[in-house]
Amino acid sequence: MATNPNESPAGALTGLKVVDLSRVLGGPYCTQILGDHGAEVLKIEPPQGDETRDWGPPFEGDTASYFIGVNRNKKGLVLDLREPAAREALFVLLEDADVLVENFKTGTLEKWGMGWDVLKERFPRLVHCRISGFGADGPLGGLPGYDAVIQAMAGLMSVNGETGGEPLRVGLPVVDMVTGLNAAVGILLALNERQSSGRGQFVEAALYDCGISLLHPHMPNFLATGKLPVRTGNAHPNICPYDTFRTRTTPIFLAVGNDGQFARLCAELGAPALASRPEYAEKSQRRAHSTALRAELEALLADHDCEPLARSLIAKGVPCGPVYGLDEVVAHPHTAHRGMLVEIGDYRGTGSPIKLDRTPASYRLPPPAFGEHTEEEFRLRGLAVPTAAGGAKPGA
Repeated sequence: MATNPNESPAGALTGLKVVDLSRVLGGPYCTQILGDHGAEVLKIEPPQGDETRDWGPPFEGDTASYFIGVNRNKKGLVLDLREPAAREALFVLLEDADVLVENFKTGTLEKWGMGWDVLKERFPRLVHCRISGFGADGPLGGLPGYDAVIQAMAGLMSVNGETGGEPLRVGLPVVDMVTGLNAAVGILLALNERQSSGRGQFVEAALYDCGISLLHPHMPNFLATGKLPVRTGNAHPNICPYDTFRTRTTPIFLAVGNDGQFARLCAELGAPALASRPEYAEKSQRRAHSTALRAELEALLADHDCEPLARSLIAKGVPCGPVYGLDEVVAHPHTAHRGMLVEIGDYRGTGSPIKLDRTPASYRLPPPAFGEHTEEEFRLRGLAVPTAAGGAKPGA
């Protein structure tokens, strides 16, 4: 379990200052990545708060776990940007900032006199990252974006689901999260370019684009053949056996990608001759005879317990693993060994998957209470707290 050490090494982004106006998931996920690696992140919420503070149950105190999951290593401020004084206060915060992240509906900042045309003149080194649904222009430009809607419109649901079943949403907000990742990458690319040019730039990560970018291998398969993919459940459209299979105990996922792996699988199951049968000897043949192969494999797997078989197979280079529930993932010793569970006082969360040997991620601040650092940050700058920038959420 990774904890908050008294002396954390400087992160790779130490010294970077980020103003985060984003809400919900894509933007907060992006800025948590930056914060984990040392950036100072000021999360600025409207007077009603980031709506995900209420997206429960479950709640931890009066804050939903949904919010807590993507908002550590940030200081919490409140500004009502509908008010001119608050917009001027934001300009003060941007004077020493490197990055602005926001996911307002296209045109909102422009309406407030804070569009990129204004920001780049006033803060020429600023990197302004906008996370949007569909981008600012084009047939769908300016429309709001939501993860599940993009999963539908970008084709992800069309390839996800059981064989013969209806299109199915992926069971986690994969579009929002990959958009947050791409936003972080875009920010870092712009910061790297700034080292030579001295100038910031506008970075956009659109959910629609990011959803389409996930369509591998279905999109290249379609572009090559013109044939629409069919839903295959857990099975792979190109490879077999690549699916969940029953064992004597819990299910195992086999991801056998080549003939050598298949031969080792058959040998481990006590049926080496299976690998040389004409209908199974090559990848294309296994795919063509997948139904019969599945029946033969499950008959063999019925004599094996999942855990020891999976350990033995993967040690021999056969890709596989037990199908775990979250309780098993949290309890697994390798999860702790990889630092994928974090504690800061009473806070528990998911660790950073990005590992750097000299400048690792650090966990310094739990997710902020609503407006927790508003007065502190403005006092540091010798400013009065703007009207309507409170420290307590209405109704809290």
